[in-house]
Amino acid sequence: MDEKMKLAPITPGERYPSLDILRGFAILGILLMNIQNFSMIEAAYINPTAYGDLAGINKWSWIVSHVLADQKFLSLFSILFGAGIVLFTNRIEKRGLKPAGMHYRRIFWLLVIGLIHAYVFWHGDILVPYAICGAIAFLFRKKKPKTLLTVGLIIFSISSLIYIMFGVSIHQWPQEAIQGTMASWNPGTEKIAAELTAYRGGWLEQMTHRIPASLIFQTFIFLIWTGWRVGGLMLIGMALYKWDILTAKRTRSYYVTFMSIGFGIGLPLVIYGVIKNFSTGWTMQYSMFLGSQFNYWGSLFIAMGYIGLIMFISKHITEKKGCTSLQAVGRLAFSNYLFQTLICTFIFYGHGLGLFGKVQRITQLAIVLGIWTLQLIVSSLWLRYFRYGPVEWIWRSLTYWRFPPVLKK
Repeated sequence: MDEKMKLAPITPGERYPSLDILRGFAILGILLMNIQNFSMIEAAYINPTAYGDLAGINKWSWIVSHVLADQKFLSLFSILFGAGIVLFTNRIEKRGLKPAGMHYRRIFWLLVIGLIHAYVFWHGDILVPYAICGAIAFLFRKKKPKTLLTVGLIIFSISSLIYIMFGVSIHQWPQEAIQGTMASWNPGTEKIAAELTAYRGGWLEQMTHRIPASLIFQTFIFLIWTGWRVGGLMLIGMALYKWDILTAKRTRSYYVTFMSIGFGIGLPLVIYGVIKNFSTGWTMQYSMFLGSQFNYWGSLFIAMGYIGLIMFISKHITEKKGCTSLQAVGRLAFSNYLFQTLICTFIFYGHGLGLFGKVQRITQLAIVLGIWTLQLIVSSLWLRYFRYGPVEWIWRSLTYWRFPPVLKK
């Protein structure tokens, strides 16, 4: 049988509902943090004192978003991506075919889409790091779960060690290096004004900030932070999938324990980090490096807590027939991720409403709720008539070199 006839995109009946529900939960949750990057200057994402009101309800809006969302949903997506590599390649191998060519074609087109997303629309793109890390993670897919977990945690910890090294040694840095780092942590009025002007302007004006920001994120930040975190979590995701944790096959009591340990360790760790950073005045010398490690590690445990919670819920949901709204969002996760960019850049950038730098944190959360509602409704309606989301269909067509049927019969 011809290879193209053997292979075809996964059908709804072959999907794990628990993975789609978790993916839907993650795609909605990640907007809680991305909205800050869409609506405010870049520095405000890592340093809440760099821009905007941080008092009263706005302060609590930031705290809730940070504790519950910052790096937690990125972690879930990385874990799911790793699990997806195993699921995808196993499916190919069961048909007696070698998965490398198909996997790297899939990764290549993800990279292309990510580069377009980063340089044309939004510098906060995560697809490029996923493509790079996914290309390497593929090589580990056949390892045993314990090996994957161990190696994944070691890789994950490398970024933490880098940041701790920076934090310990910062007092010995040259003054020029300290000033340069301070400019990214707490930019001056001139730099803030330039960023505001860029994003309140037209598409070409936005490029003056978008292109260099994307380059830094895909090179320097990838080498000291993103690559280690995302790559390590992909391997951990492979382990969790092989242990049947992500497919809701474990018992309800198992997931209650999993959730309790995750939240029980993660929440106190992240909350303590918030208290400590506020008490030290959010100084670059402490908060950017040593102070960030409470959330770096705490977010991993909270992500595990979310997995336990969603798998527990999934065991109940999947006993019923039909596709839930959250599951629908997950099945259209790629489209919904890019759709969030289109909506938010229209709201905040100059080619749309031009509200960049003008929206307070509490109002950002209201916008998030509106987008959530829209995506829950549209995703459910879309899947009544179509098999795949628009971007999912394009990605599958490029991966399989054939056009899968998109309309439901």
